[in-house]
Amino acid sequence: MRKLLTAVAVFSALASSAAEARGHHRHRHHAHSGRPAAWCGWFMRTQVGSDPGPQFNLARSWTRYGSNAGGPSVGTIVVWRHHVGKIVGQQNGQWIVQSGNDGHAVRTRPRSIAGAIAFRNAYASF
Repeated sequence: MRKLLTAVAVFSALASSAAEARGHHRHRHHAHSGRPAAWCGWFMRTQVGSDPGPQFNLARSWTRYGSNAGGPSVGTIVVWRHHVGKIVGQQNGQWIVQSGNDGHAVRTRPRSIAGAIAFRNAYASF
């Protein structure tokens, strides 16, 4: 019985540690830069006139930034549920979007705006 209780206690401790590690994964920061692991919102903070603060590290927070653009156009911020970028052009009928953490880098490329949840005008030009 004692072995069974010890095994249950060890299993519970391991399961708790694994769950805790998973819970903290989304909020991990890179020690060298203060940049969050999911950093598209953090990058966008560097692209607008005045930094709106760390709450905008979360992509979805950008749905509240600036004013409603009413749809896509060059210069607008495009927000998806888990990503944010800015539209910098249009080519062959596709929108060109610049964003951080796109394949773990800052990239400018044609990108589908399907699934976008907001298009926002920035307060200042970027």
